[in-house]
Amino acid sequence: MQKILNYIDGSLIAPTSNQYLDNYNPAEGKIYSLIPDSDATDVSKAVDAAKAAFLEWSTMPVEKRSAILLKIADLIDRDFEKLALAESIDNGKPVSQAKSLDIPRAAANIRFYATGAMHAASEAHITGVEAVNYTLRTPIGVAGCISPWNLPLYLFTWKIAPALAAGCTVVAKPSEITPMTAFLLTQLCEEAGLPKGVLNVVHGLGPKVGQAIIEHPDIIAISFTGGTVTGKKIAATAAPMLKKLSLELGGKNPNIIFADCDFELTLSTTISSSFSNQGEICLCGSRIFVERSLFDQFTEEFVKRTKALAIGDPLEPSTRIGALVSEGHMKKVLSYIKLAKQEGGKILTGGKQVAVSGRCAGGYFVEPTVIVGLNHDCRTNQEEIFGPVVTIQPFDTEEEVLGYANSTTYGLSATIWTENLKRAHRISAGVKSGIIWVNCWLFRDLRTPFGGMKQSGIGREGGWDALKFFTETKNVCIKLS
Repeated sequence: MQKILNYIDGSLIAPTSNQYLDNYNPAEGKIYSLIPDSDATDVSKAVDAAKAAFLEWSTMPVEKRSAILLKIADLIDRDFEKLALAESIDNGKPVSQAKSLDIPRAAANIRFYATGAMHAASEAHITGVEAVNYTLRTPIGVAGCISPWNLPLYLFTWKIAPALAAGCTVVAKPSEITPMTAFLLTQLCEEAGLPKGVLNVVHGLGPKVGQAIIEHPDIIAISFTGGTVTGKKIAATAAPMLKKLSLELGGKNPNIIFADCDFELTLSTTISSSFSNQGEICLCGSRIFVERSLFDQFTEEFVKRTKALAIGDPLEPSTRIGALVSEGHMKKVLSYIKLAKQEGGKILTGGKQVAVSGRCAGGYFVEPTVIVGLNHDCRTNQEEIFGPVVTIQPFDTEEEVLGYANSTTYGLSATIWTENLKRAHRISAGVKSGIIWVNCWLFRDLRTPFGGMKQSGIGREGGWDALKFFTETKNVCIKLS
């Protein structure tokens, strides 16, 4: 059985404890590899390596840093099939999605920041004839990057790429549930000639490895993507230490559909925004609000197309719904479906665990589920489920649907469907979410900031904001007279 290794100071090494954790293939419900059960000792080794590498990496000409990162992106493209297969096995998602979204986006992340760092500019202010003030941005030091399990390589590179491009060295922790693509990436980093100690990857559990990263005094900045509860714990530890924090947290995203929408585009995209990656994307629209005059037609067709989604072996090209990431997560999703029934919801389709034949007979599969008849303020509509479960509710007025949309503690993203330009602007201004899509979903320009409002996080990732996050600013004033 394959043993995943930590990547510290340019070498793949076993954890200090020599203890390992089981890594499950969720489509089969079977152990297929072992990951390091690392602890604070391993994190300290990684920090020491990152500190030792910082001077060389941070002062290296940006063109040379960029070339190394671009080489890593090229190697991701070269090993595209291998990485997609590994992510599908590790995560349970259809391999077709790993090929179309996760792996291409991982390479794109690295390319964007590798080239973007070469175009950074400073500001200068002329104070009459007396002085010139200019701003310098310098790498902040050792950064801690903690990524989630739902889009493993995509979000892992989303964090480490801007940190490395900015000139920081990194101690990173991928999710212990989906460690394989991060492990494979470290092998590509070696091949690309990344200097030792620049990127260090420590595998293991959040309370042991993640907490050690957050607590380490020599890690200056923390970038985390994950659940809101965990984000609050990180903030409670890191804020008193005055660390820079970027927290991209949970979502309970509204999908607002007006009767004047492009019906076919709205319907097909909403199927994707509800059930892509089994609903295990923080940007999925789990609360669908439909203008009353369109409600019956939309709901009938939406249910029909949901029933047609192929559930099964993630390695089959025809599969649209794969396995949930773990048995524990599957039980959580099923518990919310049970709660929805208790709260008076009616299940129009789905709602049950699926028995898949063949090699996936022991896998963690749940039917895509559509629920109606719930109030907007019930627990099912307020708490993040993070699975293939959506609710549909009618509305009559703009004021009413804005109240529904903004009723949760979350504010990550929202999708609005209307052909009325004035209405699109009004609703976009009224929805309290950090990302608004109008007549589309998951369309990303990496130059734009990314992040949520309310309990969906603090700080902004993406674009220049991410590069700036991993730097510190100083002002230089030169007196001329």
